Formats: sequence, C-alpha cells, structure tokens
Amino acid sequence: MMPLFYQTLLEKYLTPAQVITLKMLVWLLQTQKQMRLKRLAATLPLPIQQNSRRRHLQRFLTLDALSVVLLWLPIVQEILTRYSKTGARLVIALDRTQWKENNVLMVSAIHKKRAIPIFWVLLEKGGSSNLGEQQKVLRPAIRLLKKYKLVVVGDREFHSIELASWLQQENVSFVLRQKQNTTFRQKRHSFQPLNSIPIRPGSRQFYPNSL
Repeated sequence: MMPLFYQTLLEKYLTPAQVITLKMLVWLLQTQKQMRLKRLAATLPLPIQQNSRRRHLQRFLTLDALSVVLLWLPIVQEILTRYSKTGARLVIALDRTQWKENNVLMVSAIHKKRAIPIFWVLLEKGGSSNLGEQQKVLRPAIRLLKKYKLVVVGDREFHSIELASWLQQENVSFVLRQKQNTTFRQKRHSFQPLNSIPIRPGSRQFYPNSL
C-alpha cells in the first residue's frame, strides 16, 4: 500500500483508473522482482486478454504525466521534509552505474545509510560522465533542496577541478575522492602526490593554502 501523501500527489495528475494501474504495477514489481513487460502483463490482475494487458501497460508507461519532475521530485521533497529540518546538512551522492546495456548517472539523497534517488539520466555512451552531464543531474537536486546545507560526495570519477569550481559557485559544499597520484603543492613547497601524505584511515588533515 502506498503512503497517503503519495496517493494525494498522484491523484493530482493521474485519473482514478491510472492510479489503480500504478498501484497494481508497483505491487507486481515487488512480487515478480523483474521488469519484463511480457511477464508483468501475464500477471496483471485485469479481466482482459494478455495481449490487451500488455498494450494497456505500454500505453500507461508512455503517459506524459509519468514524469520525474512532475511526480517524483515533489514526493522526494515531501519525504525529506518529514525527516530533515530546514537548514540541516544533507548529503547528496553523485554516482554512475552500468546496468546491463544502460549507463545511468544518478544523484541521491543519503538518509540513515539509505540512498533516496532524486534525479537520473541515461547516458548515450559507455564510460565516464563529463561536466555537462554531471551538472544536468545535479541542478534539479540543488534547486529542489535549496533549503538544506548540501554536501555533494563523489568517487574518483568526479574528482575534476571544473566540477569542484562549479559546486563552489553554486554555494554547495563537496567531498570528491581523489586519485592517489594526484599532485598538490603547499605554499613555498614543491608538488607532491597525495599518496605521499602519512595519513591513516579515519584520520584527516586540512591544507588551506595548497594548489
């Protein structure tokens, strides 16, 4: 059963019949644990032919109202409003994953060791993302969660100076993992790689005047 605030929002943009279809589809995804349309149509509890059920799902999944911006972002905002106070620090994870043939770039809110997806794009290529693609997924999250103190975290794929500079311009804090052979220089010192720093897991050091 969907939470009440989910249903209240969905009813603004979907007809009663479409809301029922969505509930059935969510239930099927939880029970069948797969996304094959043929399988979902075979188990959809509607008194019509299987081919008709398949066409019904196809029409439903192409609805303009099933929009991340229109439906999902308000739901995410409501979820976080219930669990995070205005002005509190909120960690946002930027990550990319390869799922079968799909290359997905996603930004998620971290709450109690769980990631709540906020916005995502399918990259029309393999491999790492670029600055423009990273900005594309981050902008909706930054606009949506502007009442929080955001901290963007990312692994070594997102270690670029350009991304760090852009986040700084957006007044967003960040923690971006660096490659161990990345070099830096303190004032009046020569360049040295990060792996030359004598630091252990769990400890931290701050270099305010490094380049």
